[in-house]
Amino acid sequence: MILLTTLVTLLLLVTDVFFVAVKQVHPRSGKDLSVYAEGTNVVTETMKAARGNIYDRNGNVIAQDSRTYNIVCILYKDRPTVGGKIAYVKDKEKTAQILSEILKMDYQKILDFLNQDKYQTELGENGRNLSKDVKEQIESYKLPGIEFTNSIQRVYPMGTFASNLIGFATEDENNVSTGKMGLELYLNGYLSGTDGSRTYQIDKKGYVLPGMKETVVPAVNGNNVYLTIDAGIQTTLEESMKETTQKYEADRVWGGAMEIATGKVIAWGQTPSFDLNTREEIKEFNNIGAQLPYEPGSTLKTFVWAAAVNEGKYDGTKTTNGNKFCFNGNANNDPVRASEGSAYGCIYNAHKYTYNNPSLDEGLWRSLNTVAAAIQTEVITPAVHLEYLKKFGFFQKVNTDGLPEDPGTLNFTWPAEKVTLTYGQGSTVTMLQLMQAYSAIFGNGTMVKPYFIQSIRDAYDNTKVIYQAETETTGQPITAETAKKMQSILSGVINDDRGTGKAYRIPECRLIGKTGTTQVAKQGNYSSGKTITSLMLAMPEENPQVLVYYAFEADEVRNAHFANEAARSFLRKVAMTYGFSSEPAPEEKEKEEEIEINTYEMPSLINHSLKYAEAKLEPAHAETIVLGEGTSIIDQFPKPGSSLCTNQRVFLLTDVNSFVMPDLTGWTRKDVTGLWSASGFAFQLQGEGKVISQNIPPGTVVTKGSSIIVRFE
Repeated sequence: MILLTTLVTLLLLVTDVFFVAVKQVHPRSGKDLSVYAEGTNVVTETMKAARGNIYDRNGNVIAQDSRTYNIVCILYKDRPTVGGKIAYVKDKEKTAQILSEILKMDYQKILDFLNQDKYQTELGENGRNLSKDVKEQIESYKLPGIEFTNSIQRVYPMGTFASNLIGFATEDENNVSTGKMGLELYLNGYLSGTDGSRTYQIDKKGYVLPGMKETVVPAVNGNNVYLTIDAGIQTTLEESMKETTQKYEADRVWGGAMEIATGKVIAWGQTPSFDLNTREEIKEFNNIGAQLPYEPGSTLKTFVWAAAVNEGKYDGTKTTNGNKFCFNGNANNDPVRASEGSAYGCIYNAHKYTYNNPSLDEGLWRSLNTVAAAIQTEVITPAVHLEYLKKFGFFQKVNTDGLPEDPGTLNFTWPAEKVTLTYGQGSTVTMLQLMQAYSAIFGNGTMVKPYFIQSIRDAYDNTKVIYQAETETTGQPITAETAKKMQSILSGVINDDRGTGKAYRIPECRLIGKTGTTQVAKQGNYSSGKTITSLMLAMPEENPQVLVYYAFEADEVRNAHFANEAARSFLRKVAMTYGFSSEPAPEEKEKEEEIEINTYEMPSLINHSLKYAEAKLEPAHAETIVLGEGTSIIDQFPKPGSSLCTNQRVFLLTDVNSFVMPDLTGWTRKDVTGLWSASGFAFQLQGEGKVISQNIPPGTVVTKGSSIIVRFE
């Protein structure tokens, strides 16, 4: 009985297999299985993972993946109908006409695509990476045979924003998005996601078989990166660089800003730049601030003075020859002062100006090469000078956040090389090294490493931190007492009328710092006529918190430090963003006496809705000025945590690219600087008092690149 039962079972099984395999009919139900058996295919679709976003310190998007769509036109006439409706392009002329209008594409070119003898076609570049709005516009016409596939495109909403630092990512032949430059390349492992998949069966006509098992492996998006960069300050830096380029026909401009105590870089840029979305006409792939070593000029003089002060050998009231420094060499090849007739050579001040017998302090204020040489050779020694330069991190890589770097070149063998290094020529350094070194001068003697990456966070849970930056101390080249002494001397560069930086004074706060001008060597000599004009400043004077560096290379301009309004705009933006502004103007104080004024703490409104902001600001009866057509706040002025007075104007930025110009008539200077700070656009303020005119009429849409001139009286 067991044997007989087994044989019958096997016979039934073989019969089923035979009918299914050969007849393609289920023996008991009679169901036609040919639709399943003929031409079935297992299909595996890739589910694309999104690359992680890159944000500035305030949550503004710098880089993101945008879901886009590619148009597909089905041309196969025998394709089965769907729900009783044809599923291929039947009316080709009508379809071509509608698509040509929406896609801004030649009608005949589309018609040629549609007249091909193939199952389906795409429409070339114009039919790819379409936005959701364009897709929905096409779908509204209900054109038979027009379908879409999903795609992902890396976009950079701010265009040229810190392009050589951010870099870009592109898709390879396998549609894999990979970083090719800058932080996109360095952080590729964090930003890249893991693609998922969907596996299912289709019949010979391409339809999904009902009831079949579907296997889905979800895509995992890449991590999000938050930078230390401040979008408002960065935008002003880039506007300033464009203005400098136009005014001086500069070959290149570069600059940055950094928090002194933390090392957080809040701005970092260069020009020529390029649009990260199009990447057309890229003239400079290098990150100038880290990869272009150059002779820095007089901004390097500070470290001769710092060495002398820290060695306890400096007397700022002592005088020296301020006309020229002629020298010979001793047995150690060190420069030694000599009479002109017997000297190897002589060091002169810029343009060979003479200053008789200035004090050592005045030597730094006036940026005298002769005094710098005297301090190196007569107060300290060249060996001590070099020792301090190395303590300050020059001629070695900073090694920050994966930036490609050039450590610079030290030439310090012969007497002329040693003495010219006192005023920043003959050897090369980078902006990155200068910012690191000056953090000790402007701080408490402790040197910190500049950095750009604040944190890396999980794409699905922002509270899950993958990486969190911390301030890194890289040395203690000088004492806190020396740093304070140097800050006192550097104040004279800006605030003494003999100082080379007096034209950089701004109304918001007092500054300290050092200017620089150096010849540019071409093919081994300085006859090119090119110079680098630079400045390194810190603010506010009484408690330096932020340093700013700005430099440009152009044909020599003797008054460059006295006609650099673009750099002052950048300085003022930094000061306003950090709330270093001076006391209210007199007319505002009068208003305070007339009405009762209450003071509130300005709430944080960034990433909130306008309705939320309105509720938060209601107790202060603030006059809200909304900049842009967005629905979410991406920047604000006053900044969170600062003081907010009754009836004060509050500026809320919802779009970094444009805003409607308000009527500024009667506004105070403080109000206009608030608008300037929040928008990040380029402003020129002329005069004092209240606004009497503006070059852009009220109600006009202002876009990036506009020059906004406001006159006060």
